[in-house]
Amino acid sequence: MTLTSEEVNIIVYRYLQESGFRHSSFAFQYESQIQRSPYFDVNIQPGTLINVIHKGLQFMEIEAHMSEDGELLECTNPFSLLEPHQCDLTGRSLNERSEPSPNPTAKRQRKEERRAQKEREKRARKDVETTESDAPPASTSSSITASTPAAAAAPAPAAPVNGHTVKEEADVVMNDTTNDEKEGMAKPRETIDPNDIIVLEGHQNEVFSCSWNPVVPNLLASGSGDATARLWQIGDGKDQVSKPIVLNHLPNLNDNKDVTTLDWNPSGTLLATGSYDGQARIWTQKGQLRFMMAHHRGPIFSLKWNKRGDLVLSGSADTTTVVWDPEAGEMKQQFELHTPILDVDWMDNSTFASCSSDKTIYICRVGQTKPLKKWVGHEDEVNAVRWDPTGRYLASCSDDMTTKIWSLSSDQPIQEIRGHRLQIYTLQWAPYQEENTDAPRILATASFDATVRLWDALTGTCLHVLQNHTEAVYSISFSPDARLLATGSFDEVLNVWNAKDGTLQKTFKANGGIFEVHFNKDGDKLAACTSNKQVVILEDMKS
Repeated sequence: MTLTSEEVNIIVYRYLQESGFRHSSFAFQYESQIQRSPYFDVNIQPGTLINVIHKGLQFMEIEAHMSEDGELLECTNPFSLLEPHQCDLTGRSLNERSEPSPNPTAKRQRKEERRAQKEREKRARKDVETTESDAPPASTSSSITASTPAAAAAPAPAAPVNGHTVKEEADVVMNDTTNDEKEGMAKPRETIDPNDIIVLEGHQNEVFSCSWNPVVPNLLASGSGDATARLWQIGDGKDQVSKPIVLNHLPNLNDNKDVTTLDWNPSGTLLATGSYDGQARIWTQKGQLRFMMAHHRGPIFSLKWNKRGDLVLSGSADTTTVVWDPEAGEMKQQFELHTPILDVDWMDNSTFASCSSDKTIYICRVGQTKPLKKWVGHEDEVNAVRWDPTGRYLASCSDDMTTKIWSLSSDQPIQEIRGHRLQIYTLQWAPYQEENTDAPRILATASFDATVRLWDALTGTCLHVLQNHTEAVYSISFSPDARLLATGSFDEVLNVWNAKDGTLQKTFKANGGIFEVHFNKDGDKLAACTSNKQVVILEDMKS
């Protein structure tokens, strides 16, 4: 193998260009005279310099931990490019380590390893004992606390909750519901045949996230635990699916390869992805890596473009939110206000909300160092925040089993919504219809109690209780016209509801737990990504 200075110079030059150092790249080009090099017009993949350094660092780590017998020794201290490395050897060879078994934890636990310890401490603190087999069923109340449910590649037994499994707890909740609530349990008009859906295969691990392009209605992005995101072109029918473009996230900065979150910019030209290794990446619609942004020191759990598409916001377990300039691939501003951040959402082009396991919500504005608001009111972790389509109201949901509605005009929630019996994992506003300016603000909430509820958010009135799941509901998605609501659970069931009257329209049994569901821009296709390495597409949703 030979390596010339011209090759190094051209890679450094391309790195300076793609990182936005235009003056530096011009000066480097002038001094190195690389325009005269035969490599000057060679097509070089974006991120090449970083990838080469990563691979070199991995080789150095292997070299430092290789014994005289050729065995790779296990070391618990991270290997750094700049800092001197001090080994903390476990005495074991990596060759001796058994193959890891499929991870039996839920999506949040896989994203966030700290939850396992937190739940153990919570259960010990509350002295939860297993209910005797001859004891009467535990009554449901606001004090019920659930451990994180199972979410493995194949369903695993759920963790005990007050002496019940999550499924059993959901059954208790079902038995305790009123007759009005049971209206949402009607049989579907259509059970979808597996032969009538499109199955996208190719991922090598759980598929955690999926997102349709906001402009191109048949372009879908998916993110997986196999260190890839994929771009799929979906035609009409099973024979109209093209080979996906694979967005490779290797090499990464740690052993966990999850692509945890992804989001398209409003024009649909760029895709941002967040990874468990703390790196954010920006890709073109054709799958070219534009920037790799490695400022976070912990997993990225949430990542969003602003409405104008000129800023990207990421929230991480490293306790910070970072605002990125996607044109230069550089950090614009960093906020350190929380403990691990679970979700972020833009109100407009410069103002955003973040929520955390520390039970708080902060409202920040780009360019200002101090937050506009700090909202305290939840009694447990705040799992998700969403601004309504007008940007006037923020909804938050929590492990304390409540949803709260906030306004910048108040330091206290303007509405507190109760009804779920277990933790509320996510929530979604119905799309706003301009012709119905006086219509109620409809909010959907999904819970570990296996139900989804539809609310008039400003009055706190429960409009419908949707019950056709038997395990925690992880994802919900309104159709663009707000007529339908899709719900996905780790019971492997995908349900499609009439959002107006709460009736079940369609249901589909997948081959794995469902992590995320998403309607495309036209509302005629619905995607669901699963723990069984698949993405399934339901077509003709308008019919």
